[in-house]
Amino acid sequence: MKLARAVGLVPLDRLAASRGPRRRYWVSTQAAGTSPKLLLSRPCSIATRRIMRPDDANVAGNVHGGTILKMIEEAGAIISTRHCNSQNGERCVAALARVERTDFLSPMCIGEVAHVSAEITYTSRHSVEVQVNVMSENILTGTKKLTNKATLWYVPLSLKNVDKVLEVPPVVYSRQEQEEEGRKRYEAQKLERMETKWRNGDIVQPILNPEPNTVSYSQSSLIHLVGPSDCTLHGFVHGDPGPQDTELSSLSRARCPILCCTLLRVPLQTRRPGSRVQCEGVTMKLMDEVAGIVAARHCKTNIVTASVDAINFHNKIRKGCVITISGRMTFTSNKSMEIEVLVDADPVVDNSQKRYRAASAFFTYVSLSQEGKPLPVPQLVPETEDEKKRFEEGKGRYLQMKAKRQGQVEPQP
Repeated sequence: MKLARAVGLVPLDRLAASRGPRRRYWVSTQAAGTSPKLLLSRPCSIATRRIMRPDDANVAGNVHGGTILKMIEEAGAIISTRHCNSQNGERCVAALARVERTDFLSPMCIGEVAHVSAEITYTSRHSVEVQVNVMSENILTGTKKLTNKATLWYVPLSLKNVDKVLEVPPVVYSRQEQEEEGRKRYEAQKLERMETKWRNGDIVQPILNPEPNTVSYSQSSLIHLVGPSDCTLHGFVHGDPGPQDTELSSLSRARCPILCCTLLRVPLQTRRPGSRVQCEGVTMKLMDEVAGIVAARHCKTNIVTASVDAINFHNKIRKGCVITISGRMTFTSNKSMEIEVLVDADPVVDNSQKRYRAASAFFTYVSLSQEGKPLPVPQLVPETEDEKKRFEEGKGRYLQMKAKRQGQVEPQP
């Protein structure tokens, strides 16, 4: 304790003593103006790293966005599960419910080392907010650069009963403003999830002999059988949530017809024994693969992930389900493409359960030349009224993010 005070740490007792034995937080008071580190009796921040291999990248040597998303989800799952088990009581595993908008600030290449750091920044009664940063390191020159920043939301599921959502141990903040800011972020993402819920009855229908540059020309589907190596301890796919609390309510299941688009074979991933306890974003990686195929079909050039606009996980995907990941282009600007990706799960071994929407997201891609320079994107030609509506909605999202980057976001009506 003397050492802690010597380096500028102040002890704060946990407020909710009724939830279990008291544990002590150490909140840093150093580095004024920066967000303090919230330290528990167990670590509240972690760092992982690994080198990027050829099978992590595309033909141009750029690491797939889905590979980076998997590493982000791994770090978030580890730290949130540790935190949710930091008190004596029923053991649980943290399941991913939502990924906020994630920008790919700089490409990562084969041979570079990815450094992933995660930190808990806010907790509600039944959810945990985790901030994740990704740095790339050129081990030949020692150069490091920030490639990704992401915010993820997790909910704790009981190991004894997967339908039971447990309470999250609270964190103690050094400043009241931190808790208020976190609560605002929580309410904002909850509202966005509710808005997304009403859009999820939509499906992707195949069109025969489509014209180039149309939505139907580049849309793609991937069908994947969920195996044991894809799953967590509960037997659910990594990166999919369990039942949400009333604050993070899940979607009611919607029945959707089986798609007949191009079938892209993806073999079941084989991993070392025991990998089911690891939190790998299998679903997000497959979603990025489908979005990349849509973008490549449209441009016929090298493409890379530029950003992901809020991945929402609406329901869990069980082992043995057949999942259909469908992607379609919704909007193009001069140098970027927005692709909507929908994940539907079909529990083929359970006749009592209907096909349902499991996840959805918008991916943004850019087209690159052989020298890695941005190229103009062929303009999308929407044909139907629904396609035109989605195009205008995508244009609105594009302009909003463009204004945000320029620091000129207009207040929403």
